[in-house]
Amino acid sequence: MTLTQPTAQEAEAILAALWERNYDPLTTELIGRLPLGPGARCLDIGAGAGSMTKWLAARVPQGSVLAVDVDTDGLDDVRVPGVTVRQGDIETEQFAPGSFDFILARGVFSVLKSPDELLSRAVRWLAPGGWVLVEDFYFMPAEDAATPLGHRVIEAYLRAFRAQGADMRFARRLPARLAAEGLAGVDFHLRPLGPGQGQYENELMRRRLELQGQPLVDNGWVSAQDLADFVASIEEPASRDVTTLLFSVWGQRPPV
Repeated sequence: MTLTQPTAQEAEAILAALWERNYDPLTTELIGRLPLGPGARCLDIGAGAGSMTKWLAARVPQGSVLAVDVDTDGLDDVRVPGVTVRQGDIETEQFAPGSFDFILARGVFSVLKSPDELLSRAVRWLAPGGWVLVEDFYFMPAEDAATPLGHRVIEAYLRAFRAQGADMRFARRLPARLAAEGLAGVDFHLRPLGPGQGQYENELMRRRLELQGQPLVDNGWVSAQDLADFVASIEEPASRDVTTLLFSVWGQRPPV
């Protein structure tokens, strides 16, 4: 029997659902601590499949949520009252100062060409008293991996990110950057990620490598056998590792 492989679009949908299941609980918990009023104006930068857009719409029933992404194909289900979907590149989008009471950006800034510049612009988009929550990934050095196999696979994975121009260390600078932008109450939460860091994390890693790992092999960055062995070993105690830190950083523009 021949198993049918998912199309690229189907694979993206599978991974988006796993991504949301893995990361949404922490994001919603952190936003839930912020004093957002029911009429808050929100901006979801890089909205992806829209799970947080929908959650924010319920969180601010008298407010509004603008979801911006370069690809809005996955946002059809979030076109509900109070939500506006806009296809666009956030690096070129322009908003008037003070346009939003809350801004969310997850896994966005580190893959942009000028993350520091956009962060400064996003702070200006905040209204006095408004909040921003930025979540992004700090990738640990592959050479410090727990196993030689992990070293080879993780290095290939990071190489793919670097080839796309991602800043693998940007997230570490976020707390200091938000404070330097004049935000008050800046604080952050760290979550370790990698093999053995939770059921949902393991499943996301496994499926990501199964569905999107072939280019790593095609480019000669890792062997197919190493990739298969890594996927098979993700839940083994001897493979447990911290390959990435998720920085969740928030701050408030001082009220007038």
